[in-house]
Amino acid sequence: MGIIWLVVVGLIAGLIARAIMPGPDPMGWIATIVLGIVGSFVGGFLFSTLLGRGSGSLLETSGILGSIIGAVIVLAIYRMAKRRRTA
Repeated sequence: MGIIWLVVVGLIAGLIARAIMPGPDPMGWIATIVLGIVGSFVGGFLFSTLLGRGSGSLLETSGILGSIIGAVIVLAIYRMAKRRRTA
């Protein structure tokens, strides 16, 4: 059940992050899910580092809010890297 929950939260977080940062992102459903899942780990890392919460593990998922924040950060980094590669 944990994997299904991770995919569902990843999809929701990825969709919300793409809605917050509209722009030309030719991503499919799988890439959006991966964006949300990676964002969840980034959000979990940031929250545990900044707030001192969590189990101390390097890879830790976060809630939906942390996943969205992490997905926005990952999407911004993806866009910057893509812009450098094409320019």
